[in-house]
Amino acid sequence: MGVEPNIQSTRREALVEHSRLAIKQGSQSFSAAARLFDKETRERAWLLYAWCRRCDDIADNQVMGGELGDQSDLDSRLALIRKLTGKAFEGKPTGDPAFDAFGIVAKEVGLTPQMAEDVIAGFALDAEDWRPRTEADMMRYCYHVAGAVGVMMAVVMGVNPHDSDTLDRANDLGLAFQLSNIARDIVEDDAAGRCYLPMEWLVEQDIEPGQHTKPHHREELAEMAARLVALVEKHEAAARVGAERLPFRSRWAVLSAARIYGAIGRKVRKRGIEAWNSRTYVPRAEKALYGARAFLSAVINREKHPDGPITWGIADFRPQPQ
Repeated sequence: MGVEPNIQSTRREALVEHSRLAIKQGSQSFSAAARLFDKETRERAWLLYAWCRRCDDIADNQVMGGELGDQSDLDSRLALIRKLTGKAFEGKPTGDPAFDAFGIVAKEVGLTPQMAEDVIAGFALDAEDWRPRTEADMMRYCYHVAGAVGVMMAVVMGVNPHDSDTLDRANDLGLAFQLSNIARDIVEDDAAGRCYLPMEWLVEQDIEPGQHTKPHHREELAEMAARLVALVEKHEAAARVGAERLPFRSRWAVLSAARIYGAIGRKVRKRGIEAWNSRTYVPRAEKALYGARAFLSAVINREKHPDGPITWGIADFRPQPQ
């Protein structure tokens, strides 16, 4: 009678270790942030990350975020992701440790197929070389590639999967992260043939298609980056509302990450037209300072909220029915 639980425990330990190594190799920043969690939450965050990393690699036909492989036959790769994810939800062996890891964390905390599908949709958008036409399109992209992950992380941190209001605020944190990334990486993304600025913004600035990163458009680019950072700060403030409801160590981790990613956006805005002459980053000592400030904020737990009521939620960032 006691053999099966022991087997399951050993299997879980092996998958946790696999996931720990995956996050250590794939994202030093996320690995460092996870240290702020308690042991149980930290392990579950590793298990979730392993699935996200593996799905991304399958979608882009790459290894641990490395060089892109053949980008043809996207539909088959997405079908494989959905098939393995479905088996993971059913508790069946998938033959892939990252998906087996996901099956464990999904069962333990109550992640739903809809949550997983929202993340998978983001991989599809990136792989299809999708471009946003409007600000709403851009925000839906940010939801799928970051906000939806924030929602799953909130459940990992103990939020009830049916607590839609708190999950909305977790989504806000993911949106703030991705908007900061877009602002920082405009030129880098352009070099890779990608643009996440809404086409409408480029038209408003009277910028020719494919010319937004040229030197003679740096003033306009700085204006659009400042516009992105204004959105970062809006969603960063909304995320603090949800952070107040988290356990202390999770609250500390969330507030630390919010400050660091918010700082990236604000540095881009402050640098103006020089923001893309070199990569904008937050030095280690400054990260430590933000972590210390976040610790105090987590203890006091009275964060500054957005001005006025929050009237948006996850439903606003999902694709609209046709």
